[in-house]
Amino acid sequence: MIKVVVIGFDGCLASALTGAADVFRLAGVTWDRLHGESSAHLFEVQIASVQGEDILCTSGIVIKPHTALEDIDACDLVLVPTIGGRLNRVLAGAGDVVSHLQRLAASGSDLASNDTGAFLLAESGLLDGRKATTHWGFTAEFRARYPQVNLQTEKLITTDGRVFCAGGGSAWLDLVFFLIERYHGYEIARTTARVFVFDYGRNNQSAYSSLQARFNHTDEPVSVAQAYIQSHYAEPILVTSLAALVNLSERTFKRRFKQATGLPPRSYLQKVRIDRARRLLERSRENVDQIALSVGYSESASFNRLFKREVGMSPGHYRSKFSRTV
Repeated sequence: MIKVVVIGFDGCLASALTGAADVFRLAGVTWDRLHGESSAHLFEVQIASVQGEDILCTSGIVIKPHTALEDIDACDLVLVPTIGGRLNRVLAGAGDVVSHLQRLAASGSDLASNDTGAFLLAESGLLDGRKATTHWGFTAEFRARYPQVNLQTEKLITTDGRVFCAGGGSAWLDLVFFLIERYHGYEIARTTARVFVFDYGRNNQSAYSSLQARFNHTDEPVSVAQAYIQSHYAEPILVTSLAALVNLSERTFKRRFKQATGLPPRSYLQKVRIDRARRLLERSRENVDQIALSVGYSESASFNRLFKREVGMSPGHYRSKFSRTV
């Protein structure tokens, strides 16, 4: 039996904490029972806080854990749920959690995190030099805090050795089913997902993200250029023209733009256009060719390639999945 420890701490997301425990506990069991068969549990699941104290979740729900982290010598898997409360406050008080993560990793436990739980793994140094993901909205903050981590927030789940991360608030479900498959095979994961009426197999979170444009900087010329792009994205825009608009040399403009926004000007323009195209695919009945033209692309083929690269699916697939008009 696989022994799983789900770490609870004040400010965690209750659903990611208890939901993961529920799905692990019922993996492979409920399906058999629905078909008149009996089977043994495949996972032993414990929710643990540092000293066995009650866990005050971000919703105000109080969870009584099964045990204390300090009483666990070893386990097969340690899962860190989403930080649902104030990130800085949780991290500031997470020293004991970090120490136990390091100890259990050293004992041979696999490690997993969901969403912002990756910040706790990163605090422990256990993500250094590894691939990881977190919620797309925290990309810039994570990279600033932990530049030594190979962050890939376009991915829903990352794997690197014995470390597994999932991005997105509800991605704990994807992560748990992924781990069920890892330990007990695809068929168990598939049938358990069917019991929970869950579409198992998503592989990226790019389709759910939006442009995280930085506007809260103090570089006025860059702010002017950003505003121009937001208003004129459908027109041909050259970097040289943007530099001239704000009276900077092209080289200086490129350097300052990337420093202020985190993106080169051309990449920023592409992301603005794709973001607008996504909104049109969701809310309008225009065909893909018309949408491509309306956001600044005269060739549908190049638009389709760029859209798929940025979003992880074709414009047609995106519309079928997210349209409000179909």
